[in-house]
Amino acid sequence: MAIQVTDMQVLRDQLLLRREKLQAAVARSQTANMVQLLEQVDKALEKVESGAYGVCEVCQGTVESPRLMADPLAQVCLDCLKPSEQRALEQDLALAARIQTGLLPRQDLQTGGWRVSYHYEPARLVSGDYCDVVVNGKDLYFMVGDVSGKGVAASMLMANLHAMFRVLIPSGLPLPQLVERANRIFSDSTLANQYATLIVGRASECGEVELCNGGHPPPFHVTAGGMNRLNSTALPVGMFHDQEFLSSRVSLSPGDSLVIYTDGFTESMGADGGEYGEHRLGRLLENRHGQGARHLVDACVGDVESFRAGTQLVDDQTLVALHFAPVQH
Repeated sequence: MAIQVTDMQVLRDQLLLRREKLQAAVARSQTANMVQLLEQVDKALEKVESGAYGVCEVCQGTVESPRLMADPLAQVCLDCLKPSEQRALEQDLALAARIQTGLLPRQDLQTGGWRVSYHYEPARLVSGDYCDVVVNGKDLYFMVGDVSGKGVAASMLMANLHAMFRVLIPSGLPLPQLVERANRIFSDSTLANQYATLIVGRASECGEVELCNGGHPPPFHVTAGGMNRLNSTALPVGMFHDQEFLSSRVSLSPGDSLVIYTDGFTESMGADGGEYGEHRLGRLLENRHGQGARHLVDACVGDVESFRAGTQLVDDQTLVALHFAPVQH
């Protein structure tokens, strides 16, 4: 079986939790559907104990691990689905992709002295990368994250983060407390092996930026004197329920920019098998002070595509540029 031991433990715990909830529901109001679901859970738990869990009942191959994480009762692999089931799955994925696209912020946003552009490219139909921009009063909030895993399960957690921050931002909490609140909610609603690297920032109209970085690749601050890396200050969200987050501050002068990206961008593979890397991205940005957000995004995307030279995209890619260009009175 291709399922990792840690995944198997998580799946077993998930099945036991579902069994407990089903038993409670059956005790209150027994229906044929509930009884059937309980039987399916018991059958899956028997397979876990015998070592047969995750084996396709049709071809005896392996049921894909991401499918089992999303649906622990899955019994056949993708190749063995009936044509009608394959069409239904394709339609569901296409709908999920459209919904996820609808969650993305407006492209080339302008507010106050800030200009924000981004590139968002899923490796599959749906993405586990998180990207959002929210204007709240005179402040601009921005979030960039990368959920563990890929595919539908990761995209569901991405949507979870999107909803949480959209609800929490208007509360006006200090930034560290905002992220701590989101971390507790995220931890309570995910499995033990699920987490997300995350940058949450708040930018004021005078160029002051406060950042909370939970295990995410360090963003770049593009200045007139070159480029600075802004390092991480905490663990990823979802790792520990009660973990604390600290924030750091950086002041942007007119013409300065922040560039934030997910590791799918810098870990892009070239034709020779080498990685694009943070160092190459940093060099590209060193002499681009004063260039607008859209120009920065296009330059970065063009350079990584040239480096990939047509190789297949294996991870979701997100890159966000925030350019500070206040109106001069």
